[in-house]
Amino acid sequence: MFRYRNHLPQLHGDRMLTDGGLETEMIFHHGFELPEFAAFVLLETDAGLDAMRDYYRRYLELARSHDMGFVLESPTWRASRDWGRKIGYHSAAMAGINRRALALMTELRAEYEDVLPHVVLSGSLGPRGDGYNPFDRMPADEAAGYHRSQLATFAAAGADLATAFTMPYVDEALGVARAAAAECIPVVIGFTVETDGRLPSGETLEDAIARIDGDTCTTPVYYMINCAHPEHFAHVLEGAPWAHRIGAVRANASCKSHEELDESTTLDDGDPADLGEQYRELARLLPNLSVIGGCCGTDHRHVGAMCEAVGRAA
Repeated sequence: MFRYRNHLPQLHGDRMLTDGGLETEMIFHHGFELPEFAAFVLLETDAGLDAMRDYYRRYLELARSHDMGFVLESPTWRASRDWGRKIGYHSAAMAGINRRALALMTELRAEYEDVLPHVVLSGSLGPRGDGYNPFDRMPADEAAGYHRSQLATFAAAGADLATAFTMPYVDEALGVARAAAAECIPVVIGFTVETDGRLPSGETLEDAIARIDGDTCTTPVYYMINCAHPEHFAHVLEGAPWAHRIGAVRANASCKSHEELDESTTLDDGDPADLGEQYRELARLLPNLSVIGGCCGTDHRHVGAMCEAVGRAA
């Protein structure tokens, strides 16, 4: 069941691809309504499932054209108890939603496992609250309890690893790492940052990584930066001894701040070619950058430009 649980190829020299901004593409390019930015609602209709299959296949084909492996991230960023309740799903239903999402990822892997070097299944999860404004914070133990049920579902459904996206403060990310260890599933911790390169909580990436690694004996297999533009964080990576712990980047297309993006009613898709070139610089700054993809506002054009700029060689 677990193809890569004990041997993740991105940890052994293979640079891999992943997708772009699922939610923004479905809203702005395909006209879907996603309450609370929850892509998992697309699992409920044939039209939504067809759109997601087409979406992921486009990126899988991009990986095939560049002879790269792929990390399939499930559309479950919002598929946790509190977010589900906000849009009318009771807690018991969320486990089923997460299982169906992993089943879709398993189906897509079966289509491409013979033509790509590797296809890794990742269960994605997000913060309990607003990833941009961490007003209501949990201590680490409470965060571990909150996230553990979703992580347990990922583990039982055959995910090779779990990826926490858009973590806005350290305590919640630490809780996720502890819960993943308890469920024996490898975990990637993804932080978002503001325009100054700090977490929305004001904590630095250096301090966040040091605290989680120190508390958990380096439980995260690597860290990720997502939902921010390279202009916001590249400057803090220059010469940073801790930068080797960052193995994935999924940047926004826009260089606007989180506050500006929240207030925008149109999609700022930036400049795909320029974003690709900025990934070339990130590859220089991050010696273990192994997974490249996009976040809000990005689509196959941006990810294709990243492939061209960075290349396959790790």
